Order: sequence, then C-alpha cells, then structure tokens
Amino acid sequence: MSSIDFVKLALQFAAMLAFALFFGQIMRRLKQPAVLGEMIGGIILGPTILGLLAPSLYTWLFQSSAQVAVVREASIKLGMLFFLFIAGLEVDLSDFKRMGKRAILIGLLGTLLPIGVGVGLVYLIPPSFWGPLASNHLFAFALFIGMNLANSANPVIARILMDLGLLKSEIGTLIMTATIVDDLVNWTIFAIILGQISPSASQAASASGLLGTILTVAAFFAVMLGLGRWQGPQALRWIRKRVTWPSGFIAVTFLGILISGSISEALGIHAFLGAFLLGAALGGHDEEHTEANNVITHFVLSFFAPIYFVSMGMSTNFVTHFDALLVTLILVVACVSKVGAVLIGARMAGMKIDRQVWAIGFGLNARGATGIILAGVGLANRVIDERIFVAIVVMALVTSLMSGPLMTALLNLGQDFKIPVEEIT
Repeated sequence: MSSIDFVKLALQFAAMLAFALFFGQIMRRLKQPAVLGEMIGGIILGPTILGLLAPSLYTWLFQSSAQVAVVREASIKLGMLFFLFIAGLEVDLSDFKRMGKRAILIGLLGTLLPIGVGVGLVYLIPPSFWGPLASNHLFAFALFIGMNLANSANPVIARILMDLGLLKSEIGTLIMTATIVDDLVNWTIFAIILGQISPSASQAASASGLLGTILTVAAFFAVMLGLGRWQGPQALRWIRKRVTWPSGFIAVTFLGILISGSISEALGIHAFLGAFLLGAALGGHDEEHTEANNVITHFVLSFFAPIYFVSMGMSTNFVTHFDALLVTLILVVACVSKVGAVLIGARMAGMKIDRQVWAIGFGLNARGATGIILAGVGLANRVIDERIFVAIVVMALVTSLMSGPLMTALLNLGQDFKIPVEEIT
C-alpha cells in the first residue's frame, strides 16, 4: 500500500468514526438508539448526501483507490467477527432447563412461522416486484426474506429488558430463552442460503447439493456448540492458569474468533457464523470471564460496531432506492407474522393470551442491529439488491424503536421508556 493510499484509509476511518460518534451522541441525547445516528452518519457521508453535494470529494476519499476499498472492507468484516462473538455471548443455553416447553414452542413457532410467511410472500408476488437478483436464486431469496421477518435481536432485547427492569424476571428469562431458538434457527438457515448461492454451489442447485449444505451446517453447529460447551470451561480454566489476566485471555479469545471464523468461511457458511457460535459455546457468566469479555465488548462497541453501521449507511443511496410500497409491506408483514406467531406458540404452550403474552410478542419483534447485519451480508453476497436492503434496514430500526414503548404500555410499568444508552445491537 502506497503512502497516499494509507492516508486515504486513515482519513476514511477517521471520517466514519467521527460521523458515527457525532450523530450517535445526538441520538442518545434524544433518547434514541445510537445505531440510528450511526446509520444517519453513513447516509450523510455516503452517496446519498456527500456523493450528491460534493461528488469530487466523495470520489477522491472513498472511491479513488480499489486497494484501499479492499483493505477497508476486510477490516470492517474482521471487526464484525468480534461483534458477532459478543452477540453469541448473550446466548445462555442453560435457560432451556428452567423455561422448557414454553420457551421452545414460542421460539420455534415464533421463528418458523414468519419464515414460512416470508417464503410464501415471495412466491405469491410476481418475481418482477422483487428485482432481478431474486430470480437468480428465488428459493434462497425467499428464505432470506423469511429469516429477516423471523429475526429477533438477542442483544438489543436484553438491553431493553434490562432498562425496563425485566431481564431477571420470569417474562424476561422466557423472552431471552426464546431468542436462543430464534438465533440458532436463523443462523442455520443463513448458512444454508450462503452455501447455496456461493460460486461452488452454482453448479448444482440440486437436492443433493442442498442436503450437503444442510449436513455441513449441522455438523459445524454440533462441533462448535457440543465441543465448546463440553470442553470450553475446562479449556478456559487451563488458559486462565497459563496466561496473563485479562490481556492474555483477551488475546486467546481473539485467536479463537479468527480461527472459528476462518473455518466457517472456508466451509462456505460465512465467517460471522463461526464467531457467533464460539460466543454461544464459551459464554461464561462468572465474574472473571465477564470482566474480560467486558473489555472486548467495550472495544468492539466503541470502534468496530460504529464504523460498520456507518458503512451500512454508505453502502447505497437511501433516497434513490427507497420504495415506500416495499418498505410498508416488509414492515407490516414482519410485525404481524412475528407477533402473531409468538401468540400462537404461547397458546400452544398453554399460556393465556393476555397483555403479558402480547408484551412477549412485541419484545421478540425487535430486529436491532442483527437485522442490519443480516441485510448487509445479504447485499454483499448479492442475495438482495439495494432496494430490498433499504426496506429491511428500515424495518429493523422501526421494530426496535417500537418494542420498548409497547412493552411498557402493555405491562403497565408506569415509567417512561428510555432507549438504552448503548447502541441497538
């Protein structure tokens, strides 16, 4: 990399982080999620605003060097491995023992039914409505729409429940346990989608090719979660005795994230899945592990996450690709299918459909930054185009903003809902 290319790379990151910090702080003062400000910063810094008002400056800074663009995107992707590891740490598989049938039914039906609705929606509407990319991989596209309708953002839901004082309550534990099912199902489907649209999969969209992808994903899940939950605690204790604390532990954690991400990427199921599963497998809740993981969390949320969400705002022109009909359709179907599916799951689990169950439904309806990440990966891998990307991002933000206030009203908490000071994650 030449000296001028390094200058451009440094200026790009500086501009992205500055815009993320400035607009994120504005949103926090307005009691809105910081990720909304970071997305706004990216929209202003990208082709939507800067590219329109100062095209020469925008081109020189962000588009004049292909080499810099490659390094920037690789750095952002690397940072998101750590972000997904943090998201995986929120998964506590031990809650299944306590919540049992209710959480499993709500989680499964609350995930599978919206996925089915999404697939049906894609096939019911003429392919021309969805754009040319949908026609290339219609089934993968339909699954992708379905999983975005079904997605629940585990970390943002945890933050909302914490802010409402419900995280350790019965309803809070039930919601968080249901999100585990949602995470595992959705990431499995996502891995299958990416496996089917990868170049190596283009030669065979046959049933045998799909079966091979499913078996690969299932094996990877089994090894990561099974081996991690079985040997993880012993390995962490062994490492604890042999490395400096917490810096040595953090370095070993980063090493594990890079290796697991590399393996899942090599398998054709995206590096993000490996990092997420490693977090789910090694998420310790003792005081020492929490202390070390907090260091990683603060660093990732202070640098990598803001830059990533700014880059999402820069990835397309949000004015040119905004389709009001599509945005409304995705938002309405997402809310109705997700909340409705949760109500059905709760009823099948023997729960009465009351205000508390409605609150569970709207709690699980928050997509948060996880939805934005899924949309970004789908856009980068040509599963969706810019128009679909904009619709999914708007849906993710709106459902996250409405979740807390609706839960507050339904549960009669008697307090003004305050968006968590951290970004929606």
